Amino acid sequence: MSECEPHPYSNLIEGLKDGQIKFFNPQKLDDPRYDKLPLSIRVLLEAAIRNCDGFYTKEEDVENILDWQQQQNKAEVVFTPARVLLQDFTGIPAMVDLAAMRDAVAKHGVDPSLVNPKCPTDLVVDHSLQIDYSKCAIQNTPNPGGGVGSNHSQNPSRPAPSRPLSRGSQCGGQQGSCSKAACSDLPASSGRPGGSVQQIENTPLLCPFHLQPVSETETALKNQEMELSRNKERLQFFKWCSNAFKNVNVVPPDVGAVHQVNLEHLSRVVQVTDGFIYPDSVVGTDSHTTMVNGLGILGWGVGGIESEAVMLGQPVPLALPQVVGCKLVGSINPLTTSIDIVLGITKHLRQAAIAGRFVEFFGPGVSQLSAPDRTTIANMCPEYNATVSFFPIDQVTLKHFKKTNFSQEKLDLMESYLKAVKIFRSYEDPSEDPQYSEVIEINLSSMVPQVSGPKRPQDRVAVSSMKEDFQSCLDEKVGFKGFHISKEKQDIRIPFLHCGEEYQLVHGSVVIASVISCTNNCNPSAMLTAGLLAKKAVEAGLVVRPYIQTSLAPGVGMVTHYLNTSGVLPYFSQLGFEVIGYGCATCVGNTSPLPEPVVDAIKQGDLVACGVLSGNRHFEGRLCACVRANYLASPPLVVAYALAGTVAINFEQEPLGVTSEGKEVYLRDIWPSREEVRETEEDTIISSIFKDLRQRIEKGNMFWSNIECPDSVVFPWDHKSTYIRSPSFFSKLSKEVPAPQSIENAHVLLFLGNNVTTDHISPAGSIARVSAAAKYLLSKRLTPREFNSYGARRGNDAVMTRGTFASIKLQNRFIGKAGPKTLHIPSGQTVDVFEAAERYQKEGIPLIILAGKDYGSGNSRDWVAKGPYLLGVRAVIAESFEKLHKNQLVGMGIMPLQFLPEQNADSLGLSGKEKFTLAMPDSLSPRQQLTVKTSDGKSFGVTAMFDSEIDVIIFRHGGHLRYVARTFL
Repeated sequence: MSECEPHPYSNLIEGLKDGQIKFFNPQKLDDPRYDKLPLSIRVLLEAAIRNCDGFYTKEEDVENILDWQQQQNKAEVVFTPARVLLQDFTGIPAMVDLAAMRDAVAKHGVDPSLVNPKCPTDLVVDHSLQIDYSKCAIQNTPNPGGGVGSNHSQNPSRPAPSRPLSRGSQCGGQQGSCSKAACSDLPASSGRPGGSVQQIENTPLLCPFHLQPVSETETALKNQEMELSRNKERLQFFKWCSNAFKNVNVVPPDVGAVHQVNLEHLSRVVQVTDGFIYPDSVVGTDSHTTMVNGLGILGWGVGGIESEAVMLGQPVPLALPQVVGCKLVGSINPLTTSIDIVLGITKHLRQAAIAGRFVEFFGPGVSQLSAPDRTTIANMCPEYNATVSFFPIDQVTLKHFKKTNFSQEKLDLMESYLKAVKIFRSYEDPSEDPQYSEVIEINLSSMVPQVSGPKRPQDRVAVSSMKEDFQSCLDEKVGFKGFHISKEKQDIRIPFLHCGEEYQLVHGSVVIASVISCTNNCNPSAMLTAGLLAKKAVEAGLVVRPYIQTSLAPGVGMVTHYLNTSGVLPYFSQLGFEVIGYGCATCVGNTSPLPEPVVDAIKQGDLVACGVLSGNRHFEGRLCACVRANYLASPPLVVAYALAGTVAINFEQEPLGVTSEGKEVYLRDIWPSREEVRETEEDTIISSIFKDLRQRIEKGNMFWSNIECPDSVVFPWDHKSTYIRSPSFFSKLSKEVPAPQSIENAHVLLFLGNNVTTDHISPAGSIARVSAAAKYLLSKRLTPREFNSYGARRGNDAVMTRGTFASIKLQNRFIGKAGPKTLHIPSGQTVDVFEAAERYQKEGIPLIILAGKDYGSGNSRDWVAKGPYLLGVRAVIAESFEKLHKNQLVGMGIMPLQFLPEQNADSLGLSGKEKFTLAMPDSLSPRQQLTVKTSDGKSFGVTAMFDSEIDVIIFRHGGHLRYVARTFL
């Protein structure tokens, strides 16, 4: 569609805000099929309507999507996302190609500043930080114990550390010092009863072991210095990109992980461009891209080549997906945590055959899930092989965004638009339910709280059956669950003295209780529930028995952040759960010794004592040699069992404890409701996290500000650089599209078998010292220690080309054994693949590859087609191709040719040492049959695996990069 032609769907345009904002309204199609479409498919349809140009996106695509009920899993359609998300490892080759394209058009007298991504692109620099400096490992501090703070003086029954943790400069003048090297760079709170509760941005930096202020963030600063030194060239290039390119937003280092920034800052729900509003959507090179589907933003992960194509204006091709409706019904059990729900839903979906399909949630149960719950479920897509897990936007989503970075004006506009196009819904109204390919119903009330144990994580026990299950463990023979305690010894009680008071231990007594958040960081509700439970327990007058070894391991400083911000950290401390540091402790057996009277009592009665923790490892004897029964539980259940002092309890029928006034307190009396947790989470934690992230992005940091970069329209390549190099994709770029070039007397570079994966083709991992890439780096006077990895050198085509087909697992039939070697046919020598290709190029000999079935299977990789192109490969002849890789070959101007049915290299008697000629017709068409002739007189038919006229056009241009470059010429 030319610029002067009207848009084919201009009749669908409507206005909002008195016509100031326009949008395409699919409802104006007046087609009853629209109201039956899943909402995720409606997003695909809107994008097809808005981007219909007659070239990439055609009216046929719109009709196929509208006719989804009949065309699902049949029709091929395209999707143009609203934006692209890159992390720095996958982002650098894409940006290097754009910089090289500017050079190419400048040579033709065209203004290079015109070259920019067509699709808005966010590049988050989060993969360049390495941990060169850190606090001392917790393994080196055998008895952290929570430090010697004021809490111990107020409650002398709590055990204190047996010795100082380390020696060095004093932390805040406290007893038991720690060196600055032992101090974390993560903020925390004092954790003392009665301590002030501070907002996240004002929380002081604390030593994680003594919870006293530290003078400076030495660890973070030193790691940043190393990051700058190691990645200086890459970071300078990224900063140049942020200044030079339009439509590119670079999020600098030290802001956050790419999925966190995407979820908390970049996601917009709706986009407004050139006066038009439309749904936000994204494809990204980060594996956690699918998290945004929990916010009603359609998005999934793609490879580097696919993301680069989208940046340059090409939509994502996909088979119109089936959509499985996941109906959530029932009410959530009050004791069930968000983690229980996420894992329960994941388990159900894993058992269903939904690979490659969309999952869309509906039903009245969805409203009970918070926005963080939904994003956590959406993040689990790889666990059940779905493409996306989509939660359409509702009032819960809007309330979440109200607490983040959205103004009321934007929220009103968003709601008006989404309702106008029916991409907003009420889960309680079944009349809004669309039709799905299949419906899976999950009853949330069936997801009861569970623990794992007493010896293996796979042995799940419902909390309601815990007392009976533990009794059966005592009865059973010694095995995976049993302890074989005789009946006459099961009721034994062993008295002992602790800190001058008498206590009793029995079978099932809890002696270790550790709240650990290492597996609960993505969703704060679990830890927050535990904190609110601790608060209510303290307010009800409950205490934890002082001989129980309690600890709180937040995992990362952000957890301490939000526990402090919500005001629950002091209550944890009052129950004895004090922050012990940031690292693996209880799970790996790094617990301080139990009090001797406790150990003696356990041994005297041969008791099955118990440990309860919210970590991920709990094998028998792992926590402590004398603690035989260990249970994994959610953080709030750890607190509950610590209060009860035993695992042999029925929470419904038995009280947790008795107050000093003699009042019985049951778990139901103090368990926080989901509404209370959600309100605290949204009002306090979420808003603080988003505010902190926004401030860090807006303020920037000295680290990024101090990086110098060139101020130029074209990038000044440093020819000495071994990280950033201008690739040769645009060499000899002509203004006119060249006539089709036949392949004459080509040699076979590689003779491959079945199931050649992208791992075999594309460079990955470390650079072997005897490889072609290593020889190149040695020639640049680098030592093997400085080689780094192929991933770090993705911006250098010389390294990546030499690493193509360098896999030690490559099975080349010319060689007869695995390895990155091939036969240089004219000389008969066995050499590196790159060396052979280099010789052929000097001799002016074109190259092809022979392969078997499923060529190019596996994950998408950046250089899986770029590498063969630069090696001089003109065509790949295979029995079959993995579809995604076939598209990648076309996108780089390499011809994918498929043997005719029932034919292959063996049936045709090909040795691979022949010369091959393919006469290229003046006009190519999709799936056209061509003839290949060999130097020994054979000829055979092949099919040109072009799926559409677009594929043919891209191939004739020599690939997508050259096609886009010519649009500027």
